This record gives sequence, structure tokens and C-alpha cells, in this order.
Amino acid sequence: MTNDLPPMPNTPPAHAPKPAAKKRRNLIVAAVTVIALAIGGAVYWISRPSYDEIVKGCTKALAAQQKAGGKGKPSACDDVKEDDYDALVLSSVIDGMSKKDRDLLDYYDNGSIDGSLG
Repeated sequence: MTNDLPPMPNTPPAHAPKPAAKKRRNLIVAAVTVIALAIGGAVYWISRPSYDEIVKGCTKALAAQQKAGGKGKPSACDDVKEDDYDALVLSSVIDGMSKKDRDLLDYYDNGSIDGSLG
């Protein structure tokens, strides 16, 4: 046996939430979550370095590696496209050579086969 009294007739329960208030709260929470994710994504996207900055960092890393006599691909060059990386390596090697060792081809060609190369 319990000592609880039966509920009074025509009395709504005291703890039942209103359906409209619950929907409104859920919409507000969802909107705040979407706005927070959008702001966070924008901040992350803006804070990332551009491709030009990545290439400049790779160029500096290749120059430092060449001075140190190291080999391999520096970690600063991981995000550089393969074709661009190959061009940077070639440029770094040529820049590291002395002026005397560079094969500079200085010629004049008038476009006809008359021995104008020279």
C-alpha cells in the first residue's frame, strides 16, 4: 500500500513540457551549432597557408638542405605538387652551382641555317 493520493481531476501534470517550447529550444541549439561550425571552419580555412607560401617554404628548405649536404625530400615540401617540386629541385641545384660551373648558352640565332649560331 502507498500513501500517495490520486491526482485531482482536470489537473495537468506539473512536469510536462510545452511542445512548442521544446521545438524552439531544439531549433536554437541547432542554429547555434551550425553557426559555431561555420565560424570554426572559416577560421581554419583562413589560417592555412596558401600554396605560394608552401612553395616558398619548400624553396628555403631545399636551399638549407643543399648547404647542409642532405638528401631526400624535406618535410616542408610534402604539400607541393610533384611537377613543381621537380622544378624547385632543379632550380635549387642550378642556384647552388658556381657561376663557372653553369653551362650558360649565349648565342644569337636569326632563324636560318647559315651558321648564325655563335
